[in-house]
Amino acid sequence: MKVSISLGGSLLTKSQDTESYIRYAEIFKRLKSMGHILIIVCGGGKLARQYINLSNELSATLQIQDKIGILATHINGYLLIAALGQDADQRIHRRSIEIKKHLGDKILVGGGHMPGSSTDYRAALFAGAIDADLIINATDFPGVFDKDPGKYTDAKKFDKLTYQQLENIVKKRFKQKPGDYGLFDLKAVRYAADKKIPVIIIDGTDPEEIIRAVNGRHNGTIIS
Repeated sequence: MKVSISLGGSLLTKSQDTESYIRYAEIFKRLKSMGHILIIVCGGGKLARQYINLSNELSATLQIQDKIGILATHINGYLLIAALGQDADQRIHRRSIEIKKHLGDKILVGGGHMPGSSTDYRAALFAGAIDADLIINATDFPGVFDKDPGKYTDAKKFDKLTYQQLENIVKKRFKQKPGDYGLFDLKAVRYAADKKIPVIIIDGTDPEEIIRAVNGRHNGTIIS
């Protein structure tokens, strides 16, 4: 199976040491050993938000804030590459043409590229470039809810949604801005819908859930 994974930066930077990078690297190595072809696109996480906030205090333009966030995704990407060792291609990939050129027996790691869009969108573009079977969005949410589960105990989790239903939820509940594109980038939703690539949104705080998503036994939300 060819899988493009949008790996939330908050998952990598949560422990603020090497532990998280090693844990996720082991999961990706296991998937590779099973014969799956992987592209991992890293988010910026705390590092991105910290420096974006500083730039905002300095009255930086949104474009500069976005560029700072992009650099943070590259830092997280290189740290993941280090944890993956020889199982990974040693470059950060930013464009679809690079993905097509280097796709092979190594795990590819990507980061942000253009201001105005997120690593979710980059993962979707990469998925389209290789005719991927699946896009996985690993976040700190256990799927898609009708309202914020952190605030409302009666929040309902959806097992399945259409692309349009997800787009409506994102528009209603999240503001999309540098460093915070909410549950899933709207541009990524629309691109996945156009290419008809299923998206699974999972709670990536449990790295094993990524393997379960690939195997079809996850506890998240599938969008198709």
